[in-house]
Amino acid sequence: MKKIVISTGGGDAPGLNAVIYAVVKAAVSRGWEVFGSKCGYKGLLDPDELVRLTPEKVEDITPTGGTILGSTNKGNPFAMPIENLAGEVQIRDVSDRVMKIFTRMGFTCHIAVGGDGSLEIAHRFAVEKGMPVIGVPKTIDNDLEATQLTFGFDTAVSTATEALDKLHSTAKSHDRVMVVEVMGRDSGWIALNSGISGGADVILIPEIPFDMEKICEKINDNELYDKHYAIVVVAEGAKARDHEVIHKGEGEIGRSEKILGGIGLWVARQISEMTGKDTRSLVLGHLQRGGSPTTFDRLLALRFGASAVRLAEAEQFDHMVALDGIDMKAVPLADAIKERKKVPVDCDKILTAREIGICMGN
Repeated sequence: MKKIVISTGGGDAPGLNAVIYAVVKAAVSRGWEVFGSKCGYKGLLDPDELVRLTPEKVEDITPTGGTILGSTNKGNPFAMPIENLAGEVQIRDVSDRVMKIFTRMGFTCHIAVGGDGSLEIAHRFAVEKGMPVIGVPKTIDNDLEATQLTFGFDTAVSTATEALDKLHSTAKSHDRVMVVEVMGRDSGWIALNSGISGGADVILIPEIPFDMEKICEKINDNELYDKHYAIVVVAEGAKARDHEVIHKGEGEIGRSEKILGGIGLWVARQISEMTGKDTRSLVLGHLQRGGSPTTFDRLLALRFGASAVRLAEAEQFDHMVALDGIDMKAVPLADAIKERKKVPVDCDKILTAREIGICMGN
């Protein structure tokens, strides 16, 4: 009998619980056992943080946001922040302890649900420690190259689009420019999809360094068509020409990436100074991660979970399940984490945006 452990690492995304549900149901139907590791690898560092997952325990969790197992973006066992007796935080490699507990518990497979960071850790366990690992792609940023889509993305775009729909009325009422900062890190998929769907006047993405003169020119041109307000959507990783990406620093010890944020406020101030328009900024932030997953994300997450169990049955480890057209396929984890998926600057979506009058900042 196989004994699976599943973990959810990195930032949360709508659909995580649907993956857990599908893994449990598909595994139990084969006569296997499933355990959940709380907060990433915490359960594989302390068996008290492991929870037995049965069909009864996962009943009705599919439409629920977040993850019943908890998550963390600072839980890399190869570089874990640990407080010593003196109260000092030190970075230590505790991967061998993870493997000892994994072996002692009799696990035959680890299903790691995460983005590029979490999947890179999983791949390292597979290569360096011999852990049987299967990856499931999770990120609202949709920036994993090896899969057509990641679950959580559709929900995040829907949340951002709904916010833009609501901002039109208040911006129009006060003749204001509303600058909306959305997530996405180095990829502009959320900003592009929500901006086009939400009727933005300007969309700024990391793939296209922007020129404030062009943005203000577009906003001023609105006046020629008796439109006295504007909606600007900016991805958190966007940057002006000859400027660096604005961020909030390194964040907590153990976090591998800088905390992005602040570009929306910067753009709003520049617009206000250059046009004289009443300009406000809004950061959607973690609203995009929360709430119930859309129908699309629920179905995609369920398919990913069931496909992961099929890979476990075939013992096709060190691979990630990926969406390929209408089918699921297995791709090596090494290929899945090789590079982040960026928006092609000549893709149809950008061409569409330009042709319907949206300024892309250049």
